[in-house]
Amino acid sequence: MFGRFTALSDISMTIGRGEFVTLLGPSGSGKTTFLMILSGFEAPTSGRLTLDGREMTETPPEARGFGMVFQGYALFPHMTVEDNIAFPLKVQGRSSADVNRRVKQMVEMVGLGGHGHKRPAGLSGGQQQRVALARALAYEPPVLLLDEPFSALDKNLRGQMQDEMRRIHQETGTTFVFVTHDQEEALALSSRIAIFEKGTLQQLAPPREVYERPANRFVAEFLGDVNILPVKDSRIEGRAIRLPEGQGAHLAIRPEYMGLALSEPAEGNALPARLTDLTYLGAGTRLSLTTGSGAALVLHMPTMRLPEGLAPGAGVWTTWEPSRGFLL
Repeated sequence: MFGRFTALSDISMTIGRGEFVTLLGPSGSGKTTFLMILSGFEAPTSGRLTLDGREMTETPPEARGFGMVFQGYALFPHMTVEDNIAFPLKVQGRSSADVNRRVKQMVEMVGLGGHGHKRPAGLSGGQQQRVALARALAYEPPVLLLDEPFSALDKNLRGQMQDEMRRIHQETGTTFVFVTHDQEEALALSSRIAIFEKGTLQQLAPPREVYERPANRFVAEFLGDVNILPVKDSRIEGRAIRLPEGQGAHLAIRPEYMGLALSEPAEGNALPARLTDLTYLGAGTRLSLTTGSGAALVLHMPTMRLPEGLAPGAGVWTTWEPSRGFLL
């Protein structure tokens, strides 16, 4: 708690050795506070933190032995790449031979061979992030905590660093706990995703499960576009619809799992709608539709599969396989 404000409430989570767990949620949802409690920079008002059965709740940050990568890199500007990486090893009192061996190993791991003599000012943003990552992993911490490390990078460089992060995690086997507000980043990197909202944990599951079988409407809507239609007596807008197993007052379908037809299909789920807009995105096109009751729908389709001459105002049918929907 911060004064009368409760930043986190009833959070219970077990993170396995070697996992890549991403904390995902909107601003103010509690994900960074949770990371700060793991690091020891914030103390919980109640509850316990353990590592391999050892009590860690009151252990100070420097004694936890966790690695940490910040948004701003936090590199020493007067030190070279190699000296930055070597710093935590020297603090541990390791021998010069051990330090030199480990530094060389980490420089190669993060793809900075030939840059070891440079200072941070002579590096790109992506290269600086690699140095920060190498320094945090150099002393082989049991857990690496990452607080939105790619937020300052442009889209292309961010994608490259995500690939590097995935490779390094696989090579080291270190437990990663990663904070981001980027849904695609979380889906691409994680073994499991923890969805936070208003200080509570909404769902903790593998990426495919949180995307295709969200625990509630917040999770469904937070993880990208989703079409949500009210269900009444197995009917949607008066039409009999085949529903997936489960309970719920609304049917949700992801846009990429919905198709388009110019006439009513002979089988499968379908609703009549009117096309209101098309947004060309290169290989894909985003279509906006409105049903007879006024419900707005979004479809994502490969551009090459769009019917010739399709334009706003056209009457169409939107279709989907029953197994692709989920009840909320």
